[in-house]
Amino acid sequence: MTGKISVVGLGPGNPDQITPEALKAVAEARLFFGYGPYLDRLSLRPDQQRVASDNREELDRSRAALQAAAAGEKVCVVSGGDPGVFAMAAAVCEAIEDGPEPWRHLELEVVPGVTAMLAVAARMGAPLGHDFCAISLSDNLKPWTLIEQRLRAVAGAGLVIALYNPISRARPWQLGTAFAILREVLPWSTPVIFGRAAGRPDEMLRLVTLADADASTADMATCVIIGSPETRVIERPGRTPIVYSPRSAGGPR
Repeated sequence: MTGKISVVGLGPGNPDQITPEALKAVAEARLFFGYGPYLDRLSLRPDQQRVASDNREELDRSRAALQAAAAGEKVCVVSGGDPGVFAMAAAVCEAIEDGPEPWRHLELEVVPGVTAMLAVAARMGAPLGHDFCAISLSDNLKPWTLIEQRLRAVAGAGLVIALYNPISRARPWQLGTAFAILREVLPWSTPVIFGRAAGRPDEMLRLVTLADADASTADMATCVIIGSPETRVIERPGRTPIVYSPRSAGGPR
């Protein structure tokens, strides 16, 4: 008998943003693999078991989960946000492709979740209201030269940009360099949103212009959204400004 493996997104951290589909997948599983802080978000039953690992061990975690599923277990691999956005679903697929033949016959379910850029955007209005893209600034799995190339291309194409993994102790310079690249292409008045822990009690949201964007205000858990030349800010006395990208666009200027 073969088991089942579900890759589940728990959203950005607010329990209200966990989907009913994700809760159903959690209720049906017995063995849970994930980064410890993500597993801590779950209220597991006594018959459910957790296997925590470091956040940088995605492939090893995926292989262990697949081995358990192949042995007949109902397995849940947990991600923050959405599992398909810079998260565990791709790692599980990669492990299946490179793994033994029986793994290809397992029942695989990927359960979507609210990813960070959606949570941050919703708190500020509709900055993703027109064409946008998401880029990870981590160069662990791709060269920095490729990241620079993509930043220039999407900024020149007029896309709103959501930056994941913007800065860390090992990469303290990359977000500042990304801002410098974008200032070569975009108006310096372009809105920039720093969003951390959107919807949680420790939420931090900050709106600045590209000219004033300071990389030191971000950390690894921050999602940074850079508007397009069409993105607008509606000032509201006594209330948080609304940031939105109109549904129409005029193209490069």
